[in-house]
Amino acid sequence: MQGYLSIKHICDAYAKLLTEQLDSADTEEICSLPHLFHPGMVLRCVIAKLDTTKSGSLSIQLSVDPKQVNKALTSSTLKAGMILSGCVESVEDHGYIVDIGVKGTKAFLPKKSVKDKPNNSEELKVGQYLTSQVEEVKNDGRVVRLNVSPPTVAQACAEPEQGWNLTNLLPGLLVKATIKKVTKHGLILDFLSSFSGQVDFLHMEPDQASSYTEGAEVWACVLYVEPSTRLVALSLRSYLLQPGTKVDPLPAGGDRIGEVVKDCKMTAMHHMSGAMLELPDKTKAFVHRNHLKESKEPSNENRVMAMPEHTCRILDYSPMDQIHFVSLRKTMIEKPFYRYHDLQAGQIVEGTVSVLLNHGMVVHLSDHIKGLVPRTHLSDILLKNPEKKYTEGMKIKCRVLTVEAENKKLYLSRKKALIESSLPLFLSYADARPGRVSHGYIVAIKDFGCIVRFYNNVKGLVPLRELSSEPILSPEEVFYVGQVLKAKVLQCDTDKSKMVLSFKAAVEGVTEAPPKPEFDCEVGKMLEARVLKKLLNGLEVAILPEEFRAVLPTMHLSDHMSNCPLLWESLQEGDNVSNLICFNKTKQNVCLTKKPTVRWSLEEGMVAKDFSEIKVGMQLTGWIKNIMAYGVFVEFPYGLVGLAPKSAMTDKFLTDTTAAFQLGQTVFAKVTNLDEEKRRFLVTLKISEVTSPGGDAQTRLINGLQERKVMTEMLAMRDNSDLRQQLAALSVGEKLKMTVDTVTESGAIFKSDDLVGATIQATKHHIFGSKLTPGQKVTAAILHIDIMSTCIDVSILSKLMGKKKSLSEGSKYTAIIQHIDKDFAVISLDDTAQLTVIQTRSHLNEVSLFESDKLKAGMNLAVEVIEPSCQELQGLPLVSWQRTAPKRQRTASEKGHCFGDIVQGKVRTVKPTSIQITLEDGSTGSVHVSEVVEVSEVCQGYFPTSSVKVGSTVTARVIGGREASSHRFLPFSHPKYTYTIPELTLIRSKLDKSTDLKPVTPKDKLSSYKVGEEITCFVSKFNPEKKSLEVTSGLCVTGTVELLAMTTDPKDAGHPGKLYKLGQAVRAQVVEAKPQRLVLSLTGVHKLETGTVTLGMVTNIVPQVGLMVKLPFGSTGTIAVTDLADAYRPNLLNGYKKNQLLRCFLLGNENGKWRLSLRPSRLNPQQAKPVKDPEVLSINDLKAGQIVRGFVKSVGEQGVFIRLSWSITGRAELQNSTKYFVSNHAVLSEHLPPNTLLTTKIASIDKEEELVNLSLLPADTGKPDILPESLSLPLRLVGEEKKKYDIQRKKRKLSESEQKQQAEVPKKKKKKKKTKKAKTEDSDSGVEVYFREEEDESEPKSDAVTQSSAGPSRLQVAAGFSWDVGLSSLKPASAAEEGDSSDGEDQDGSSKPQKKTRHELEQEKKAAEKALVEREAQLMDPSLRPQDAAAFERLLLGSPNSSLLWLQYMAHHLQATQIEQARAVAERALKTISFREEQEKLNVWVALLNLENMYGTEESLKKVFERAQQFCEPMPVYQQLADIYAKSDKIKEAEGLYKTMVKRFRQNKAVWLSYGTFLLQQGQSDAASALLQRALKSLPSKESVDVIGKFAQLEFRYGDAEKGRAMFDKVLTSYPKRTDLWSVFIDLMVKHGSQKDIRALFDRVIHLSVSVKKIKFFFKRYLEYEKKHGTPQSVQAVKEKAMEFVETKGTEAAN
Repeated sequence: MQGYLSIKHICDAYAKLLTEQLDSADTEEICSLPHLFHPGMVLRCVIAKLDTTKSGSLSIQLSVDPKQVNKALTSSTLKAGMILSGCVESVEDHGYIVDIGVKGTKAFLPKKSVKDKPNNSEELKVGQYLTSQVEEVKNDGRVVRLNVSPPTVAQACAEPEQGWNLTNLLPGLLVKATIKKVTKHGLILDFLSSFSGQVDFLHMEPDQASSYTEGAEVWACVLYVEPSTRLVALSLRSYLLQPGTKVDPLPAGGDRIGEVVKDCKMTAMHHMSGAMLELPDKTKAFVHRNHLKESKEPSNENRVMAMPEHTCRILDYSPMDQIHFVSLRKTMIEKPFYRYHDLQAGQIVEGTVSVLLNHGMVVHLSDHIKGLVPRTHLSDILLKNPEKKYTEGMKIKCRVLTVEAENKKLYLSRKKALIESSLPLFLSYADARPGRVSHGYIVAIKDFGCIVRFYNNVKGLVPLRELSSEPILSPEEVFYVGQVLKAKVLQCDTDKSKMVLSFKAAVEGVTEAPPKPEFDCEVGKMLEARVLKKLLNGLEVAILPEEFRAVLPTMHLSDHMSNCPLLWESLQEGDNVSNLICFNKTKQNVCLTKKPTVRWSLEEGMVAKDFSEIKVGMQLTGWIKNIMAYGVFVEFPYGLVGLAPKSAMTDKFLTDTTAAFQLGQTVFAKVTNLDEEKRRFLVTLKISEVTSPGGDAQTRLINGLQERKVMTEMLAMRDNSDLRQQLAALSVGEKLKMTVDTVTESGAIFKSDDLVGATIQATKHHIFGSKLTPGQKVTAAILHIDIMSTCIDVSILSKLMGKKKSLSEGSKYTAIIQHIDKDFAVISLDDTAQLTVIQTRSHLNEVSLFESDKLKAGMNLAVEVIEPSCQELQGLPLVSWQRTAPKRQRTASEKGHCFGDIVQGKVRTVKPTSIQITLEDGSTGSVHVSEVVEVSEVCQGYFPTSSVKVGSTVTARVIGGREASSHRFLPFSHPKYTYTIPELTLIRSKLDKSTDLKPVTPKDKLSSYKVGEEITCFVSKFNPEKKSLEVTSGLCVTGTVELLAMTTDPKDAGHPGKLYKLGQAVRAQVVEAKPQRLVLSLTGVHKLETGTVTLGMVTNIVPQVGLMVKLPFGSTGTIAVTDLADAYRPNLLNGYKKNQLLRCFLLGNENGKWRLSLRPSRLNPQQAKPVKDPEVLSINDLKAGQIVRGFVKSVGEQGVFIRLSWSITGRAELQNSTKYFVSNHAVLSEHLPPNTLLTTKIASIDKEEELVNLSLLPADTGKPDILPESLSLPLRLVGEEKKKYDIQRKKRKLSESEQKQQAEVPKKKKKKKKTKKAKTEDSDSGVEVYFREEEDESEPKSDAVTQSSAGPSRLQVAAGFSWDVGLSSLKPASAAEEGDSSDGEDQDGSSKPQKKTRHELEQEKKAAEKALVEREAQLMDPSLRPQDAAAFERLLLGSPNSSLLWLQYMAHHLQATQIEQARAVAERALKTISFREEQEKLNVWVALLNLENMYGTEESLKKVFERAQQFCEPMPVYQQLADIYAKSDKIKEAEGLYKTMVKRFRQNKAVWLSYGTFLLQQGQSDAASALLQRALKSLPSKESVDVIGKFAQLEFRYGDAEKGRAMFDKVLTSYPKRTDLWSVFIDLMVKHGSQKDIRALFDRVIHLSVSVKKIKFFFKRYLEYEKKHGTPQSVQAVKEKAMEFVETKGTEAAN
């Protein structure tokens, strides 16, 4: 039985807190239910309300509100020692005020008492439920002190002195009781001197049953008190005898609900309630007496008890009774599905059509399980009228698409193609292996292809090219959503849940040739290739030796862009190209590069292989892929592309992105931003932010010149021309003898006899100072040779022609640029007559935006010799250069700091892992977290940087530094090295000048660490992708801690990021210390050892083996099935899933793999329960004749192999496996899948051979045979036994036939009834109602209706129409027969129908007639407000023009906060109500305006208002909206609307009055006066008097009465004959004025010169007033004035 505790019924204080939280809209501090309660918590509660749900089941509403629970207690009845429940009302400084529900009593709980409570980590919250003991009662019960310490509360029991009685006795009280009587069904106890109570058999301790004897004393707990019957129920169960304990909401063996269990024995029968069963694993279970038999059968409990064995289905588990509830009903056991968990996707099921909805059809598979067939799945094609194909009650076959057991959602398909498909089903992405074909259905059609879904939401894409062998441009014209087609898997990525499919391949089958074995070309692999074909922008090559095709783009031939086209030109088809490396591999092609820098980065591993590896700050080598106006896209190996925005391309100001870089140019890039969601990243190319490797410029120069040399040689070889071969032999700086040919203004041209056909030229700068004449012989130095155009540049300058002076390494010179050729330049060194070649760009990312930035001939450079004669430069010197800049003095702050300097500074910022310090000279220094405090003084969990405060002055010492340009940490070359950004230390011991500081590089520090050593580290960051922790132990020393080495608790490992905070000190063990990586552990161990417990992660579940587990420190292990639990149960592996974290016990290591155990007896030996299936460690643990349990490993011809432990497998030969004769072992393997749990007996053990022979025979194990009897297999019996068996078999056959005959009798009866029903259908009369089969129906009623159906015809009710409660009780006879009847109707005895007399039939007919008449009267009663949508619809059919009814219908929806439905009703009303009924329509418009004002937006309200104006008179619509605004306090909007109204309807008096009323209600009297003046100008003059009068009335009502009076005076002075206004004035004065003023007014009125009739009226009013408010004298005075008036008038008439 289950009850429902509403959040409103906890306590008043919590309800108040919730209300406040909701009103303030600040939900941060709210304390939700999981904080207050937890599953298994035992509560004391009161039944607040009993209800019946729509389905007829009982709904119990509970309350733990102390005012309800302790209702019977008063302040005078409170005694010390009482155990009471209460809820925390408020939290005070020294304790808590607890609401115990006793009026006039304040209960206080000191905080000290709560602190004693174990496992109490936090303070109590408002609303928290407590069980506490009254420790002291003061002031006659007005103040009570409580105590919640568990020992006190647990031992406290109710005493007679505490004055308990039946009205205030509370459940949960512990009492000392005496057994008065022991009965078969329980105990009767006496307690608290005068009370008597009973203990149900379920609440007696099972293992102490023998000790319960009359007169024995026991401890008992009050379970419940039933005040009406004065019944007190008690429990003796140990788990309830300790208050504050929790019961286990799940049984020890796990969730078994829905399981069918065979071979159960009945241990006891309790005739009033049910029976007790013992399941095969000795678990106890309870059968309710209604579940001992079928619902319609008579109960025969003795027969049930006599049966030796039972099969039952577990229905539920009761935590309060700690027992399973089961059913013996065959109908329940044979149900294929009891819960949604029993269904699997792809399964074919049969069901009954229940109802057709717009979005699909509901199908019932059983009473509790229903599924939806979506609209698109009703048929292979989309049905326009599904109701023609499907009718209610129709039996249909469906296939399960998806099942969500937890949410009780089931989706089915009726598509014939899916149901009849024999192709393999794709239930997960793992099933969809490439090449497999299956039926799927289209769920979406896009421009790029179709999305096809299979089962369990497995879906894939069919791209356009794979839709058909014919080209398809618009797929939506060819395919439709819901279409079922065969699809073939082309590729499937299970990790990303992505799949590419093909319709084309599925249709064609495997006609195409088997694909070539794919060439395994890894990115980063060095290759050699042969040129196959020259393409426009590259080369098509064949990778040797496999001849696999690849592409080598032109821009990837060199790092120097000028060399790329030259190399392309020089390479011919058939040439071999070496030193290639693969940089990206896609399905279409493999891309190669020959760029030396990219090749170097791939070899060094300085690449990111996937987006997930990219980190901010990472430096990569790439090339320009695309140039856009907003920046450049940079491509990197593995196909990654980043964007360098315009602002991050160069340190200079850039206007045009095309001027900065060339396509294909190699660049260094640093990652600055990551967008994880869109998988994009930004990079910077600024030279100040990227670092180039040492010697990069020289390496690139050598590579570039070597490329030119190779190209020159290739061209020379190819053409067989002597000239080119001669040119190839020349080199820069070589001297040539030649003759002057011509001299021009721009220079001179020479010719040489050796080089016929070559153009030799010199510019005017290179012949400066020499007078040349044609024919003159000269010697010149070669500057540049262009082999393509056979052109040589030379110089005859004297300083280049002199004798070469030798150079020394490191010497510095001023050089002059003599010649420039694209990426290279030739320079001369001072007066050494030495020439050499340099690159025009010293950095890969260098950008020359202006002409002044570029190098030109004649410029001076400062150079330093690196190598005097470099072999790779053909003997020329290798130099480094920079432009000579005007020299300037370095400022003091730029000098930097030397190693060991002691400096003073002020702390600028403090971060968890570093501190920034501003030094005295203005520069900034940095302190690493490990350099703040002595590492030996740091304790675990300490944050060193928190000890330093911002703004404080500190003394520090320089221990290293970084370059300002690159921010790279520099190693120490020698102590005098200066740094621009110093790294400092604050450690006191290092600040002493006398201590000699030794520089330590990160490499040295790493090499000093030993494996197993414990070191102090500081947390620097948590990496969520790799789930690893990064820690630092010193400058530039970073270690990683994997997830499994961070903690040993799986709960903590679930959210590892929260375990440690940045900058926190941790003690770590060194697992591995190499120059590249430092691996650490925080669990206290650095290697795995046998006999310890560690954390592991499940990587795979292999039925034959068990669980494969990943362990810390790169180890792996396996857990055998026999090591999963101390008590085996079937399907043990089902409880585990991939990536689950587990605590594992290390049993031992074999061949590098660990054997693990999950047995509780291994993990927690102290807390473990008794071991049911002990571990079998060796063959010596087994004895012949022992009964053991094991798991089937395999079944073969030799027998059944059963795994008894990880190392021991036993065998049961076929003849020892079953009592039946089995000819083929396949029969056994069908019934014994791997991992089936079996009980076996050890027949014999051969210890030498280590063989264990087992027996599975029932005679040995005491269990049923492993093969079912239903297979009718022959018995393996001989002799006497065989004869005995035959006799038994005959007897069994006889008894079975008898049972069959008995079973057939009721069936015949059923048939008779059905024929009767058919007759009634033919006559087409009676009330025919389509119904859902419910469990709760009563037979007599259903019988009555069957008979009444022969009466006169009344109503024919359409299918699918559901009447109110009145008719739902009327059901056809077949319903009562087929419905699964409830527990309540089983006392009816026999289910056989009695034949009825004619009199009885007539009585029943009359009863049914009466029920119908009453129902009709009910429906006709106008005063009854409809309760549901159907009732409203029925009434609206009768009164479609009634706005009242429509508005009630809207209100009905609004009560349930169904805003959209209310809107829809309003829209329907506007369409339905006749156009003549203007007022009715206006009412609906007003309601719709109201609705939009309350629940809609400004936009939606505006739209409705505009529509309302079109369909109704605008003026009333405006007026209504203004009223709505005013009522909902939207003053600003109302005022705006009124302003519009008085402009639009200025001739309408009502508008002005309405606005005036509004202004006065808002207290704007002056504005109302101004409005009156405007109104008088706008309205016709004849209306003026009325308007002033009306405004005056408004002043009286809402404004200033004095002002109103003045207005009336003014008007009536001008228009004295307006008696109507006088009358109104009098009324208002009587209401608001003083007696004196009223009498003065009456005196004015009776002297008016108007008709006598009118004066007479005023006299009458005057007299009435005086009679009511005056004295007899004043009344007399009025009468005298009247006489006077009459006389005056008579005199006037006579004259």
